[in-house]
Amino acid sequence: MSHRSSVVVFVGSLRKGSFNAAIARALPDLAPEGMTVTLLDGLGSLPHYDADLQAEGFPDTVLRLAEAVKAADGVAFVTPEYNYSVPGVLKNGIDWLSRVSPQPFAGKPVVIQSASAGVLGGVRAQYHLRQTLVFLDALPMNKPEVMVGAAGTKISGTGELTDQPTRDFIRGQLSNFAAFIDRVRV
Repeated sequence: MSHRSSVVVFVGSLRKGSFNAAIARALPDLAPEGMTVTLLDGLGSLPHYDADLQAEGFPDTVLRLAEAVKAADGVAFVTPEYNYSVPGVLKNGIDWLSRVSPQPFAGKPVVIQSASAGVLGGVRAQYHLRQTLVFLDALPMNKPEVMVGAAGTKISGTGELTDQPTRDFIRGQLSNFAAFIDRVRV
């Protein structure tokens, strides 16, 4: 039996018609009973990480995102792959949050999803994101992995995830994530 859990979602794309944002928007509907899913915003408004800016004080958006991560039971990243890695906007947000003390990602269950117009579905971005999560002491769930290839055939022109097998697979991953969160809480 799953307990109530809250999950916050970082979307690694700023593009209005982003496949990954479409998947992220579908998550609240696909979440198991008892799981609330909240999409975070603000990554696009962050300045490039700079230790001199940090010395002047963290931007309010960084502090708001850090508090949201700390308060959540789990974190989801839904991200495209840019040049075989994570998008700069997502990495920049993680770089800012990595400087917050106490570290908001430490010990936090994490799930990763990605989508791509190509067949690989963002596999290399997920691999690089996992490497970054090691430094942050986050606890990524390993399986099942969600990598939505050929996303343009699964997401409508109005930005809705319409492919039922993909919806079902993501629903299953979120159910597993709820159980993972429960195991980590013990």
